[in-house]
Amino acid sequence: MNQIDLEGRTAIITGGARGIGLATAERVLASGGSAVLWDVDGAAIEEAVAQLGARASGQAVELTDADAVTDAAKAAFAEAGSIDILVNNAGITGGNGKTWELAPDVWRRTIEVNLVAPFLTSRAVVPLMMEKGYGRIVNVASIAGKEGNPNASHYSASKAGLIGLTKSLGKELAGTGILVNCITPAAARTAIFDQMSQEHIDYMLSKIPLNRYAEPAEVAAMIAWLASEDCSFSTGAVFDISGGRAVY
Repeated sequence: MNQIDLEGRTAIITGGARGIGLATAERVLASGGSAVLWDVDGAAIEEAVAQLGARASGQAVELTDADAVTDAAKAAFAEAGSIDILVNNAGITGGNGKTWELAPDVWRRTIEVNLVAPFLTSRAVVPLMMEKGYGRIVNVASIAGKEGNPNASHYSASKAGLIGLTKSLGKELAGTGILVNCITPAAARTAIFDQMSQEHIDYMLSKIPLNRYAEPAEVAAMIAWLASEDCSFSTGAVFDISGGRAVY
């Protein structure tokens, strides 16, 4: 594993109890940082924190609740003294279906978790980063946000919106010491596959020239670099990690 320097940095990682979020926490710790996991599943957080060890902590947070997010951010800041990194990783697929067949509440919930929640976490954390004059925000979007997957309009739209949020916020924070970037991974085999049909899973694999799914650790490595001081002249940018599916 190549060393990325996050020594002394504190990272909030949403959806940190499993999958890409947990792999990112592992990479942050291996790089000398501390990880604060936010997830709606309190039991899963406890298990993840126990697995990660002393420099990890966690809190059950409903990320679509503005007050809960603000309170959690203030608590993390008070405990650590700074929040240096925010990784907006939490997301849901909302299942699969034709646009006209999707229930409105499913469509709205997917947008709330995948797009509104990153807005709320950024809204809560950015002022705390500005107090210190430093920060790195990494949003985990998706190749679906670039290309629009069939039978996943709600998911695709939410991730396209997250790309747009990244670009706007990055420009707003230019010159503050806070950089904002996003990544657009192709499918990684995590528990999120349980929310998809096998047909959709097969479709995603068929589009990847490397003919395999991403490994969570591979995605975490890119996140860790974007969260580091070595990433110093990129903001509002979209970094591809799709196994060759998207070359733009």
